[in-house]
Amino acid sequence: MKYNKIVTAFCAAALGLMSLTSCEGGDLFSINAPDWLSSKADSIAAEKAKNQGDDVIEGMEEDVYTVGATDYSTGWWAQFSKYYQIPEGGKWIAQFNLNINPSASNTYKNFAMIITNDEDRGAANYKEYGAIRYDYQPSGNSEWGDYIDRSLASSDLEFATDTDAGVDKLGGKVTLTIDRTNGGLVVTMTNGVVTKTYNQTSALANLNADASNGTIRAFLVPEGSYISFLGSTIEPIGGFTSKEDKQPLSMTLNGVPKKVLQGTDVNEAFANVTATVQFEQGVSKEVSAKDLTFQAIPDMYSLGSKTLIAVYNKTYKGEAASPVIAYAKFQVVDKIYTSLGATDNSTPWWGAHSENIKVGPKETFVSTFTNYSNGANNWNNFVVVLCKADNTEYAVLRADNYGWGDGYAACTPVGTQGDWATWLAAMDGAKVTTYVTNNGDGTADVKAVMEGTNGETYTQEYNGINTVDPNDFYFRFTVDNCHLEFDDVVGEEDNTTAWWAAHSTDWTVPAGKTYSVRFKHFTNGANNWNSVCTVLTRLDNTEYAVLRSDNYGWGDSYAACTPSGGQTDWAAWLAAIDDAYVTVSVTNNGSTADVKMVFEGNDGETYHQSYTGLPIEGSNFRFRFTIEGGHIVFE
Repeated sequence: MKYNKIVTAFCAAALGLMSLTSCEGGDLFSINAPDWLSSKADSIAAEKAKNQGDDVIEGMEEDVYTVGATDYSTGWWAQFSKYYQIPEGGKWIAQFNLNINPSASNTYKNFAMIITNDEDRGAANYKEYGAIRYDYQPSGNSEWGDYIDRSLASSDLEFATDTDAGVDKLGGKVTLTIDRTNGGLVVTMTNGVVTKTYNQTSALANLNADASNGTIRAFLVPEGSYISFLGSTIEPIGGFTSKEDKQPLSMTLNGVPKKVLQGTDVNEAFANVTATVQFEQGVSKEVSAKDLTFQAIPDMYSLGSKTLIAVYNKTYKGEAASPVIAYAKFQVVDKIYTSLGATDNSTPWWGAHSENIKVGPKETFVSTFTNYSNGANNWNNFVVVLCKADNTEYAVLRADNYGWGDGYAACTPVGTQGDWATWLAAMDGAKVTTYVTNNGDGTADVKAVMEGTNGETYTQEYNGINTVDPNDFYFRFTVDNCHLEFDDVVGEEDNTTAWWAAHSTDWTVPAGKTYSVRFKHFTNGANNWNSVCTVLTRLDNTEYAVLRSDNYGWGDSYAACTPSGGQTDWAAWLAAIDDAYVTVSVTNNGSTADVKMVFEGNDGETYHQSYTGLPIEGSNFRFRFTIEGGHIVFE
């Protein structure tokens, strides 16, 4: 369907009026036309201008679909438009509404156009010419790529930094043009307020494997915004999408909890689940739990592995349709030990605490979790409490650059939150890693790295906390109208994990530092090696050593180390490490590393395993975990 059909209808009506008046001289739109007719013509022209924004573009076809989440949460390189192929000597014009987040504080929260060779992303021969973003920052990264000359870009809106105000001026109906008709590459992006151009008079290099194929591809990538596509003069790969209603074809579920408490109502348990529904003509949208019907198979009352069935039965416009179904696995459990605070974020201040975790001198304890907030206030997020074994406090440290206590009074708080409203919204579902460091000299440091739901990473630090007894130093978490999910699981929860099939994240340990991690450990109990392994590597993943829990390992660094285990009864140890708490401490001594493992067995016994004197490069060192025939859950 072409954009100009409605205009054609107006023209046909106008021609009809002309034929009726032709015997009177045909002065329908002359200066002598009746006032009411001139006014009518003006109103039609005004309505056309409002709807079209500019002249009708010849060959423009409807291509109606959305790229990016409508809550502005899409991160960089997360969603892509269709592919549009522009041949040598060809020209492509597209129109779309660019929706800018009203709370956006960064100039790059708009869209970038990527120009590539005539290959799919991920193909072996895929190559990029480069990217041109709508914002223009000469000293920043608003254009990039080996075949893009930044000096050829210009705009009538220039940003000095990526935090300048004015990104909102980029929103609205954008007309994008790629013009190769004169042998070069001319790109124009304009919404009638801001126009950015890239004018390259020289021909593009041919990056295609076939030298006779000079076609390029273009696609759009939003970040922190979303694109409502309207039309294109070139048919994309996969075809045009009309604005007619569309039938659902398939569905995928998002945010299904891995564990649900026994007896929880199915709708309550999955109230935060969303689904991405795929409709005809490549259109998709995200729907909430209220639009879905849930059923648990076989039930929500017996413990064990279950299947969630979700049903959606609406068209793109919300009319009744043949249903589509999606499935997901989850566990019904009698307790969720990896959650802190009520999942509806109703826990009052100081209403829930994790247990105290000891941090030794020169040690850094690393914790990871997902933070969920009611979003009412900055302080409705995680809190770190530093204390002695008897709970005497050193400091209470919030996520929002504030705290109290004698130790806090002397520290230096530093946060990267520039827009508190945006940060607060991004913290509901943020992935958080905290680093609690006992410097061993009476001071402590705390750092939190928060990966917000808006794709931004925020850092909060408290350095130089004093009055600390390095031999009596603990920390714990508490909440205030929020909850924390320590939900990082490595391995299959039924302990069927194959060797090398599941790995944790990597932690880089600086020279002179000790990083400690704590988790709950589970095993099928079949063999000693069905337990956690610590993998030491360089930053490029080249291995120094793989260290098992049972006084065994391999690798060049392992061959030079001293293994030491405190297990005297292997059968008892193997039984005790199922459902056991484990703390692993990894020390970077500069040229060697030490690894210590402490198992708090389910039999009440504590088991130790260590590997000392592992040769490493101190500036090129990190570690991770893997497991076979078991799984671990970070606490």
